Amino acid sequence: MTTKTSQQYTGKLAVFYSGQGDSLPFQRLADRLDVPLYQSIGDIQEDFFLTWRDGSLNLFDTVGATGRSPLQKGGLAVGIEPRNGEQRSWPAPKDGALAQALGRKTRTVVDATTGWGQDSQHIFRMGYELLCIERSPVMAELLTDGFARLAHLDWMLRLNLEPPRLLQGNAIELLADLESTPDCIYLDPMFPPKRKKSALAKKSMMVLRDLLGDDQDKEQLFEAALNAAGKRVVVKSPDYAEPLGGKPSQSFQGKLLRYDVYLKG
Repeated sequence: MTTKTSQQYTGKLAVFYSGQGDSLPFQRLADRLDVPLYQSIGDIQEDFFLTWRDGSLNLFDTVGATGRSPLQKGGLAVGIEPRNGEQRSWPAPKDGALAQALGRKTRTVVDATTGWGQDSQHIFRMGYELLCIERSPVMAELLTDGFARLAHLDWMLRLNLEPPRLLQGNAIELLADLESTPDCIYLDPMFPPKRKKSALAKKSMMVLRDLLGDDQDKEQLFEAALNAAGKRVVVKSPDYAEPLGGKPSQSFQGKLLRYDVYLKG
């Protein structure tokens, strides 16, 4: 697994070291992200902080933590277990809307908007050769930690599997300079929330939106993906959103979402 860091994050984030264990990984993390390192939870002024807890790197938010430690609220880490309804076997059967959209003849996939990595890991467990791209240095750190934990799971070791490769940087630029042409490029950009009668978003997506903002360059990313893909581009969208690239070649419906497929050639 290779992680490439090309930009730094400053602003709403800090790193917290509780005083237990070696402080060097915490200092190195703060240095990589160019953010403050705190040893007292009460000194943190930023909205979010990273720290290792229970063997994983977690992102905590300090909002609404008045009178109690933000650590009591629970943090967010990259999950490495299948979601409800997903197969635990490897390779998992290529069924369901996502697999239909990716295509049964597809071998190589680039997930250009990795985020929390749940779709990436589903794609990986179905046996596709996968490259992940994430432009947020914060999310890249969380993903690197998650993929390192994934690599040490019993089934990964037993099958001698490597976790997905991860590149950190702007996908619009990185897609133009790939070492080889992938069969499929997968996009799951952040769309504006539905204005009326929308359910509360998952905490992970609310935090990601608050920390990183909306994807303002979705259209440019789609064009870059279409230029770089060998056979198809798949766009995951909420069911209320207009297709990102105009009328798709195919669409496959999931629960409250759909996968729009744009075939090349």
